[in-house]
Amino acid sequence: MSQYGNLLNLPLRHAGKVRELYDADGGILMVATDNISAYDHVLSTLIPDKGAILTQLSLWWFGQLKDIVENHVISTDVPEVVAGRATLVEALDMVEVECVARGYLTGSGWAEYQDSRTVCGVPLPEGLRDGDKLPEPIFTPAIKAPLGEHDENVDYETIVALHGEELAAELRELTLKIYSRAAEIAAQRGIILADTKFEFGRRADGTLVLADEVLTPDSSRFWDAELWSPGEALPSFDKQYVRDWLAKESGWDRSSDAPPPELPADVVAATRDRYLEAYRKLTGREFGAV
Repeated sequence: MSQYGNLLNLPLRHAGKVRELYDADGGILMVATDNISAYDHVLSTLIPDKGAILTQLSLWWFGQLKDIVENHVISTDVPEVVAGRATLVEALDMVEVECVARGYLTGSGWAEYQDSRTVCGVPLPEGLRDGDKLPEPIFTPAIKAPLGEHDENVDYETIVALHGEELAAELRELTLKIYSRAAEIAAQRGIILADTKFEFGRRADGTLVLADEVLTPDSSRFWDAELWSPGEALPSFDKQYVRDWLAKESGWDRSSDAPPPELPADVVAATRDRYLEAYRKLTGREFGAV
């Protein structure tokens, strides 16, 4: 169900957890809503300005990366009702791979490492802790799952089998190159880019193009460098605050069929503040309406 369909009066192409895609003259109108998802559920509570914050941050990052990779943005000249939270983008043949780069060990990577000393088939040294920096960034792809299900982490050989050696190698090389540039930029601003995921599409001529959102708190794990302490709590500029509230304080049983409860006002405000802080620290400017 779309939030902006009635206001835009454009054909809805796809409504995801957070973004809505509409057919428009010259391309696809990509609109970022204020939805927030956690534990494979789209929550009933909105985070004010979230979609606009993520859109503006993605546009900033596209500018930082334009010498490395082309992106899908055609124009930011969009209908007034979605100004600031929407972009006109190219219609691409999307590559069905979540291209994940990890520079630090945490999350699902940490869980796998404890069992096998590997992450997505990449062997890692003994003795690493949750939050440790890896010897070098690694490419740990995932296969996109249907709405409501977890993406599946896979090894590089699986991507080769699905998409061929040439495309798999290009995805890995480009993912790690973008990650390295972004991690360097973030470090200059006192932020650790622990991991992130990218999506790519292909033009008719085969050119790989960076698409979707990029290097936002929804697609990346950002840590405050001053607070980084491997093996201990790792506060992040993302929706982990929401996940923690749902898991520890809300009383919601994740294993039940019940939907997650509404977020209280203080959790909404604190979550919005984290997105705003990430935007300020990375871009060096205050977020404002466009």
